[in-house]
Amino acid sequence: MIYDALIAPFADYGFMRRALIACFALALGGGPIGTFLVLRRMSLMGDAMSHAILPGAAIGFLVAGLSIWSMSAGGLVAGLAVVLLAGLISRATALREDASLAGFYLISLALGVLIVSAKGSNVDLLHVLFGTILSVTDDALLLIASIATLTLVTLAVIYRPLVIECFDPAFLRATTGGGTLWHFVFLVLVVVNLVAGFQALGTLMALGLMMLPAAAARFWAGAVWSLAVLSSVLAFLSGLVGLLVSYNFDLPSGPAIVLTAGVFYVGSIMLGPRDSLRTRYFPRAHFHDQGE
Repeated sequence: MIYDALIAPFADYGFMRRALIACFALALGGGPIGTFLVLRRMSLMGDAMSHAILPGAAIGFLVAGLSIWSMSAGGLVAGLAVVLLAGLISRATALREDASLAGFYLISLALGVLIVSAKGSNVDLLHVLFGTILSVTDDALLLIASIATLTLVTLAVIYRPLVIECFDPAFLRATTGGGTLWHFVFLVLVVVNLVAGFQALGTLMALGLMMLPAAAARFWAGAVWSLAVLSSVLAFLSGLVGLLVSYNFDLPSGPAIVLTAGVFYVGSIMLGPRDSLRTRYFPRAHFHDQGE
């Protein structure tokens, strides 16, 4: 019974194994990125950027259909273009970067849906918006794994200035002349990881496996490195459990994975050992040795 429910789906079906590998690669790259998004208070900006890739992916769909490489290239170009435009507008006007991204997010979402609907069917639109992780191909796995590797290597190089910018940006400006370069490199990493997540979970849910585990980890760990590691672990567990739930109960895989991450998030809010509802309203009693 346990074998049939927990092991057989991956032992018997190649598409389940590919989906699990995709979740593992997404967790490796997305976990640390989500951690820095939380620490830099850019969670909602990440959501805006996840939808910014939609028009580019839609144009790639118009050109080559449901092609992994054309849609990914289009999404990457569109995401980077929106990031650059939002940054330029925030520097040239009184509008803040998050407000600028929110404006582009709404435009991008509407434009992307319009483009896909103009050529494709409702099935194609659902594929772009919600992904099909159970249909992940070898090419998609190669792309996701390559992005995860690029992310980990780049973060290893820029880890120190990125952490300093999170907690003491004034010190970073005083010692290096500013954090604009590191900020831009980080935004590029966010975009490429959203492109990777788009392959499996679609544009509407690509951020879910990145942000929910990172937010949940905040209630269990304190150091940046431990937050990143725990975020990746929770993201992979969300993928594993979500795939099993979708298989055993015949549910859509993408939403099942994101909802599983949501369960970890809500459980962490309630029960985590750091600043959770449990520690705030039901603190553990402390007994001190009075030497008696």
